Amino acid sequence: MKTDIILAGVGGQGILSIAATIGMGALANNLHLKQAEVHGMSQRGGAVQSHFRLSSDPIASDLIPRGGCDIVLSVEPMESLRYIDFLKKDGWIITNSTPFVNIPNYPDVDEVIAKIKERKNVIILDADKIAKEIGSPRSSNIVALGAATPFIDIPFESFEEAIKLIFKKKGEKIINANIEALRAGRAVADAR
Repeated sequence: MKTDIILAGVGGQGILSIAATIGMGALANNLHLKQAEVHGMSQRGGAVQSHFRLSSDPIASDLIPRGGCDIVLSVEPMESLRYIDFLKKDGWIITNSTPFVNIPNYPDVDEVIAKIKERKNVIILDADKIAKEIGSPRSSNIVALGAATPFIDIPFESFEEAIKLIFKKKGEKIINANIEALRAGRAVADAR
């Protein structure tokens, strides 16, 4: 088993929480993992990305080669395009449809979505809207993660357990909100 994932978004959108959740789920299943993060001006809304590699066997490099990525998981549509060249032909793009307009020349979001849809395997979901509907607007990142879980070779329950550990200090209310967000994202993927 081997899964290579690029996590992409903008500073403050919760990429590190996604990475921590996947990582804890991987460790609970005795998987090897390597991660390389780039936090380009993340405190100011700059691009953030992480190469995340999971395997049942030892992993030599923490960087994913172009054309070798199984999943691009993005919490912002333009950021998913930034890494589309890394995706395998049969790889998956899972992206939030809500743009984070942090630059004056942000491209037309409909054009961005159309370009994403040119790929074979795509899930585009309004993770922000889903998170608001379940009463947890700050958990859109976990909604997006939930939509990616069918393509990550980790039992779904391991993601839920990881959320319990990661958000333990924040209390039951935050834990439950994030588990609900994870399940809501998974429901979108299951309904495709």
